[in-house]
Amino acid sequence: MEPDDTGTQDQTLELPVGEARPAAVRRHHIIVRITHWLTFPLIFLMISSGLQIYRAYPRFGERGGPYLPNAWQDAAIPAWARLGGWLAGGLQWHFMLMWPLMAVGLLYLTYLLVSGEWRKLVFGPRDVPAALEMMKYYLRIRREHPPQGKHNALQKGAYTFIILLGTLSVLTGLAVWKPVQLSWIVFVFGGFQAARYWHFLAVWLFVAFTAVHVTLVFAADPASLRAMVTGWYRGRFRGEA
Repeated sequence: MEPDDTGTQDQTLELPVGEARPAAVRRHHIIVRITHWLTFPLIFLMISSGLQIYRAYPRFGERGGPYLPNAWQDAAIPAWARLGGWLAGGLQWHFMLMWPLMAVGLLYLTYLLVSGEWRKLVFGPRDVPAALEMMKYYLRIRREHPPQGKHNALQKGAYTFIILLGTLSVLTGLAVWKPVQLSWIVFVFGGFQAARYWHFLAVWLFVAFTAVHVTLVFAADPASLRAMVTGWYRGRFRGEA
């Protein structure tokens, strides 16, 4: 049995002598696990309702053009991918879902700041050499896996990027939602249509990140999936970041 955790540090759990499984390391706080698993369905539903909204005007630019480059311009989005049924329904779903999604994001960020866990997660200049070594490993230029802590340097870069991407999504979403009241945000992003454009682009960056993230979990470190459920890690990367 693995006890539930509420701590913030990785701790090694020694198992009885003769136990076949390796020692477990306490890896993820319960707040991290809850926010992680809540984020996925909330973002999925936000994207689905957002596609319903986008379908009402599938272009980025004022009517008559010119339009910003968009591979999805005038695309026929299938009904199964859209939530809400029509424009008003999509808007209501989108506005309803944004509050729990922002609450989950704020809870996660607050935990990172209060616990000090952000130091293990945020990519900084000192991580550049380690990131280059990880790239060599993935490109098969380097044979041995570089030493790492809780996260390797490329993971830290990806997680830092996704936090910034979430911030971009919130700000552009607010600009599109309240363009008059928050006109200064609209101005920062280059106007209403440009704010829509950046908001839409962020969607596909989230999708790409999720696809790569899930693929690497199963391909490189399946034990990390179980750790995100139980909080305990039994894989090969147990170092303290």
